[in-house]
Amino acid sequence: MGSSGTVRHAAEAQPPRTGAPARAVTRTLSDDPLGGTVRRTVLPSGLRVLTEAIPAMRSVSFGIWVAVGSRDETGPQAGAAHFLEHLLFKGTNKRSALEISSEIEAVGGETNAFTTKEYTCYYARVLDEDLPLAIDVMCDLVADSVLEAADVETERGVILEEIAMHDDEPGDEVHDLFARAVYGDHPLGRLISGTEETVTPMTRRQIQGYYRSRYTAPQIVVAAAGNLDHAAVVKLVRQALRGTPLDTDPATPAAHRPASPAVRTKPATTLVEPKETEQAHVILGCPGIDRTDDRRFALGVLNNVLGGGMSSRLFQEIREQRGLAYSVYSYASQYADSGLFAVYAGCAPGKVDEVLNLTRAELARVAADGITEAELARGKGMSKGSFVLGLEDTGSRMSRLAKGELLYGDLMPVDELLTRVDAVSLDDVNTLAAELLSRPMSLAVVGPFGERDFSA
Repeated sequence: MGSSGTVRHAAEAQPPRTGAPARAVTRTLSDDPLGGTVRRTVLPSGLRVLTEAIPAMRSVSFGIWVAVGSRDETGPQAGAAHFLEHLLFKGTNKRSALEISSEIEAVGGETNAFTTKEYTCYYARVLDEDLPLAIDVMCDLVADSVLEAADVETERGVILEEIAMHDDEPGDEVHDLFARAVYGDHPLGRLISGTEETVTPMTRRQIQGYYRSRYTAPQIVVAAAGNLDHAAVVKLVRQALRGTPLDTDPATPAAHRPASPAVRTKPATTLVEPKETEQAHVILGCPGIDRTDDRRFALGVLNNVLGGGMSSRLFQEIREQRGLAYSVYSYASQYADSGLFAVYAGCAPGKVDEVLNLTRAELARVAADGITEAELARGKGMSKGSFVLGLEDTGSRMSRLAKGELLYGDLMPVDELLTRVDAVSLDDVNTLAAELLSRPMSLAVVGPFGERDFSA
C-alpha cells in the first residue's frame, strides 16, 4: 500500500544523551524451574526485549506492548489509542492490509491487538519456525504504519459500529457505567473506545500526531515466549526496526507509571441507564487499591472468598441457594494509582432489590466478622492454582513478561509470587475486608427501570 506522504527515515545517529546506554545491554532475569530462561535486553533506543525460552513448546507468542492507553488521552482525544490500534493493521510502507493478514495466516498463525486504559498490545502466535516472519510483520505495522486518509474513514465507520454494538450489550455497558460512577470525568472513567461525539470529528492529522508522539522506543516493550533463542529474537527485532521511526537516538527506557498522586474518586453515587432489557445488570462497589499495594495478595484471597468462584459466598447465597441470578461474581481492577472492587449480578428486574440487599448484607458481614480459616486456605489455593495454570500457554507467559516490565518495572519469579500468596494471613484479609468493605458503595444499574430512584 502506498504512503499518503513521504517515506519516513530514521534520524542520523547522535551522541548518546547522559545516562542513555551506548549499546544493547542484556541480562538473565530468571531461570525458573516452573518456566524457562527469561532474558532482557535494553536496546540503545530504550526499547526493551524480553523473552522466555521454553524448548518443549513448538509455538511462539510474540507481542509488542506500548505504554499508552485510553487514560493518556485528553477529552477531545478520547478513543485515539483504540482508533490507532485499528489503523496500524491497515498498511505500512512495505505491506498492504491484505499482506499483513495473509502473510501470517499463510503459515497458520494468528494476529490481534487490544487497547486497555493503560497500555496497548499487538501480538502474533505462530509456529516456532515462523517467528522471523511474525517479528518482521508485527514490528513493521507498529513502527511504520502509513495511516492512509481513506483507511481512517473506513475504520471510523467500523469503530462507530463497535460502539453501537457495545451499547447493545448491557452486561458490558454496566461496567463502563460503574467506572464513570467512581471516576467521573477522569480518563479512567471514560470509554476505551471513545464515543460517537469524539470519534466522529477525529482527524487523520490528530491520530498521526498521537501515533508519533506516543509510540516511541522508550515506551515500548517487546516480549516473546516459546521455543526461541533470545539473541536471535533481539537480532531480528533490530533488523525489523532498522530505518523506521523506532530506530532512534539513544535513550533510556521510560519509567513505569507512578503510583502517586492517587486518583481522586467521586463520592459514592448511583447511576442508572434505563434500557428495555429482559435482564437487569447491576454493579455495587467502591474504590479499591492500586496494583503495587502490598495488600493486593490479600485482596486476591478476599475476592476469591466473596465472589471468585462457584464455592464463593455470593455465588452460593444468591445463585445456588436462592436461584436469584444466573451470573454473580466479584472482581478487583487495579491501575497504577487507583483500583476498584465490585460485585456484578445479572438477574430478573423484579429481583434486583433482593439481590442488592443480599449483596450488601454479605459485604457487611465479611467487613464485621471476616472470613474463616477454611475460606482463607481455599482462597489462597484458588489464587495459586489460577496463576500457575494460567502459565500453560505461550500467550500468557508472553503477557506476564511484558506486564512485569511495563507495569511493575521488574518480573516477580513464580516461586516468589506463590510465597507471597502463602504468606497472606487471616488477619491480613480480615483487616483489609474491614477497611475496604466499609467504604461507601457506588451503584451502576442497566435495565428497564425508567425513572426509578435506586439511591434510596
